Amino acid sequence: MSHQLYMARAIELAKRGLYTTDPNPRVGCVIVKDGQVIGEGFHRKAGEGHAEVNALAMAGDKAKGATAYVTLEPCSHFGRTPPCSDGLIKAGIRHVVCAMKDPNPQVSGQGFAKLIEAGIDVTLGVLEDQARALNPGFIKRMESGMPFVRLKMAASLDGRTAMQSGESQWITGPAARQDVQRLRARSSAIVTGIESIKQDDSSLTVRAEELGLEKDWADEIAQRQPLRVVLDSKGQISKDAKILQQPGTTLVAVRHGVQLHGVETLPLNHDEQGLDLTALLKELALRQCNEVLVETGATLAGEFVRQGLVDEMVLYMAPCLLGSDARGLINWPMTTMAEKQTLNILDNRMVGQDIRLTLGFQR
Repeated sequence: MSHQLYMARAIELAKRGLYTTDPNPRVGCVIVKDGQVIGEGFHRKAGEGHAEVNALAMAGDKAKGATAYVTLEPCSHFGRTPPCSDGLIKAGIRHVVCAMKDPNPQVSGQGFAKLIEAGIDVTLGVLEDQARALNPGFIKRMESGMPFVRLKMAASLDGRTAMQSGESQWITGPAARQDVQRLRARSSAIVTGIESIKQDDSSLTVRAEELGLEKDWADEIAQRQPLRVVLDSKGQISKDAKILQQPGTTLVAVRHGVQLHGVETLPLNHDEQGLDLTALLKELALRQCNEVLVETGATLAGEFVRQGLVDEMVLYMAPCLLGSDARGLINWPMTTMAEKQTLNILDNRMVGQDIRLTLGFQR
């Protein structure tokens, strides 16, 4: 069997940790001996066994002389758990096939060095693109000190997001709303603006019953609520806002000098464009946020896009028309075609009766 086949299986295993590993990366491992899979594992949650540990536990004594397929370089340092490279060496693994290096510059390559020093063969780069796609936020945070930013929007076929009054529930159908719950569940933080909170009084929580997953699994996912962030330069948020009453943490970003009582605040610089969004994202990265989901209105969404801070846009297009008086998708005034922003279509599929476009920004 080819390396690609077993690595593809390791990647599928890693996906099982999509909603729960944060702030750690999603990692899968398959152990093979004499053409047979003798161990499988994935990292489920921070503080619990890594993928290699779980796969080795399944393989037991049979691991001696086997080949381990891992989606990310085995760790070489003590964290909440011992180094996985040491575990592979102790188990007598003969060959490690890995999709990609650890992007953390402080540890990248050190796990491989340990394995090679112990006489273990190492093969690197098998299905690397697929492995990188598992962890866009972890990789970006390690490489640049910024989280991966995903902008979620919903619009009618004529590109409208709400009626002129602000009424917007519901443009899309239940399948799309379930899909958004899963976007929230995989995110480290959800960012919105005060105007959205004042208009909709949103909770911005992950709700187990709306994930469309097996109950016990959904309940476990919902136990880890993403950090909720409200951009509120003037401190207008009501103490009775639903978002402040939910489990987990809500952080309110304000301009310097604004005081709010009973709420965790983050003072930021402020200019005519609003609060300093780059400083906000750097702070979220320092808080170990990998993927940040922006759910907001046209004005704040426009600033994130205009400042080049969005990595990916997920747009749900509903089969309806809201008319020319309804509110537009993005507030970003342009006067010539030369100013247009071109996006790449990364994925296009039906979600219920709605179209979901996943778009990347050209840099």
